[in-house]
Amino acid sequence: MIKLVRGLSINGKMLLALMFSGLLSMLIASVCLAVLEIKQFKDSAQHDLQITAKGIASRTDAALLFDDKNLAGENLLVLAGLPEVIAACVYDETDTIFAWFSKSILNQADCPLPLGTQQAGFNGLQLVVIEPMVVDGQKTGTVYIRSDLGDKFWLKLKFIATLFVVLLLTSIVTFMLASPVLKLISKPIDALVGTVKNMTLTKDYSLRATKVNNDELGMLVDAFNRLMAKVEQQNLALTQAKDRYLALYDDNPTIILNLNQEGRILSANASGADQLGYRVDELLNQLVYAYTHPEDLETMRGFIEFCMDTPSQIHRQEIRMTRQGGQIIWVRESARVIENENHTLGLLLVCEDITEAYLLNEKIAYQSSHDVLTGLANRRQFEDFANQLIYHAQAESSEHLLCYLDVDQFKVINDTCGHLAGDELIRQLGELLRTHLRRGDLAARLGGDEFGVLIRNCPAGQIFNAGNNLREIVNKFQFLWENSAYSVTASIGMVAINRFSSNALDLFREADAACYAAKDSGRNRVHLYSLDDIELVKRQGEMQWVSKIHQGIEQNRFCLFGQPIAACFGIEGLHFETLIRYVEDDGKIIAPGMFLPAAERYNLSPNLDRWVIGELFRWLAGKPEFLAKLSLCSVNLSGLSICDETVLAYVHEQFTQWRIPADKICFEITETAAIANLSSAIKFINSLKEIGCLFSLDDFGSGLSSFAYLKSFPVDFLKIDGTFVKGILDDRVDLAMVRSINEVSHVLGKKTIAEFVENRQIFDLLKLLGVDYAQGYGIGKPVPLDALKPEMAKPFPVG
Repeated sequence: MIKLVRGLSINGKMLLALMFSGLLSMLIASVCLAVLEIKQFKDSAQHDLQITAKGIASRTDAALLFDDKNLAGENLLVLAGLPEVIAACVYDETDTIFAWFSKSILNQADCPLPLGTQQAGFNGLQLVVIEPMVVDGQKTGTVYIRSDLGDKFWLKLKFIATLFVVLLLTSIVTFMLASPVLKLISKPIDALVGTVKNMTLTKDYSLRATKVNNDELGMLVDAFNRLMAKVEQQNLALTQAKDRYLALYDDNPTIILNLNQEGRILSANASGADQLGYRVDELLNQLVYAYTHPEDLETMRGFIEFCMDTPSQIHRQEIRMTRQGGQIIWVRESARVIENENHTLGLLLVCEDITEAYLLNEKIAYQSSHDVLTGLANRRQFEDFANQLIYHAQAESSEHLLCYLDVDQFKVINDTCGHLAGDELIRQLGELLRTHLRRGDLAARLGGDEFGVLIRNCPAGQIFNAGNNLREIVNKFQFLWENSAYSVTASIGMVAINRFSSNALDLFREADAACYAAKDSGRNRVHLYSLDDIELVKRQGEMQWVSKIHQGIEQNRFCLFGQPIAACFGIEGLHFETLIRYVEDDGKIIAPGMFLPAAERYNLSPNLDRWVIGELFRWLAGKPEFLAKLSLCSVNLSGLSICDETVLAYVHEQFTQWRIPADKICFEITETAAIANLSSAIKFINSLKEIGCLFSLDDFGSGLSSFAYLKSFPVDFLKIDGTFVKGILDDRVDLAMVRSINEVSHVLGKKTIAEFVENRQIFDLLKLLGVDYAQGYGIGKPVPLDALKPEMAKPFPVG
């Protein structure tokens, strides 16, 4: 009906309005008239019948008093003259029928019993009147009258219908007279509407309406034309602004959603819909929870509720959303309550895709607590877990176990098969430990080939069983690489975690010392730390040197000594070996044997080597006269340094900085270090020999010596180990060893230096054997660099 009315013209609507108002007025008037007439009819009929009942009641009192039913019946016969009365009854004080009157054949049956159930008033078109008879305040009886008003009612309806027809005819005449007048109003409006329609269809806002009259409609046309002129001006600006807004909104790289309070999407930008994998129309009227990760639904609901409860604030959170196809993205949501166009509160939700940053943060967080190669916990997480176990041990008197595993001979596999094989071995060992630990225990990679294991609830009586189980797990493991199988063993240091444990750092130090004790005992061993263990006390002493070494380098507590090396034949310039010493606070000089083992064990040797080279070169550069008379200065390098490319780069930098002649510097490396790092040593040596440096192989003969590798090993000197030299006067084997080493060296074009030359007899014998140089207390003791003199190049006075 409403659609039909909306489709009518303005003239039709005014005619319809006139017709509707006339008919409605007529209908209302008719209904009101009918209601009033019927009400008046009912009130009048009830009043008249009530008066009649009261009259009968007053005349029948005596009949009831004297029990005269005939008199009562005669009083009721008065009602026979009233055509609408159907029946009348008189009841005594007990509501028993005393007399009656009826126009039907039922007679007494028209008097209802019991009377108490009857109600006075209208029942349809029948009217019931019940009038009590009261004498001196006492009820003596009741008059009951029932009448049928149907005939009178229909007469009244005919009267009302007549009035309705008259009103209808009046309305029709009025409508016919008003129709031409309405056209005078609707015609200019139709013309204006036509202009608007044409403007809407053509989007031509230059069209103007035609003014017909100078009345109010004419003024409306003028106002419309002025408005259209302004609209035409603003339309261009609005179009440009809309284009800019759509570019900002739809092309915004974030997801922009307008939600109602239920979380239903009212609008979305195109770029945001595309990021979710949908079209904009597919998102509209959908709940935002449909695109929220299931695990974050409660968080999202709480977030929206909190935003609506605090509308003045901007709220932010990070949450997961699901794209079409199930892909999960992390977004940073910023939300603020806004008022929508229908004046209801909504929520503007701007979601920035931070998946890449979140995953990167997760990766960084994971890497900060896990080892990249094995996926095990790293040292930091291992330390945190150890501190937790210490706390539980102290709070609950529980006992736990920390195991420090070091893979035996890992370097052999790493150097023989390559770094890829070494990495794969470490990875497989990590997986092996992970799969064999109980739930609640923790395995970690602490270093290159070092692992840590924390075993919860391990009483003292089970420590060795737990440690040996770990050792056996590793021992039974076979590493396969390029069709070859390698057996792997581990040395394990153990320390109990109990209520006496203090902190994780102390535990690590104790476990590390126990691990080295296991290695020194033959490897593939377990060793439990205890306070009265002499070997561990020694290790702890070395560990104490770690901080002193760092402190010594930072505070320049080291100093350099030099021990002369004399030529066995002829006289050469000063040749000495540079030695390092540590100076205590009280000025006491500490020999290198006290701190070099700790430096080697804890990878501090390269730091010491850098300090020695830098300090030596600085000293030589400040002594130009001494440098001019210097024949050769030997500097010791550790095995770790020759494998460290940064040390090599540092040496080159020092030569460049201090301009020390390279041919006056000879670097000494031990035979053991050279063999263990053969390829790295050759690369290191060749790099420095290119600029003129010399090299010496120190302590030759102390290791598993092999003359074969000397053919290609580019050193200039061989230092014969002093353990052979000091016994050549009395031991034929030592003599033979020195002779053979010297002879082979000369054949290979290398010069020899004998160590531990303590007296003239040894020197003379070495000279007889053809050894080139001698070094030892018999030649000269180590002295500070400033005490070195050129005459120290002479071994013994002649005579």
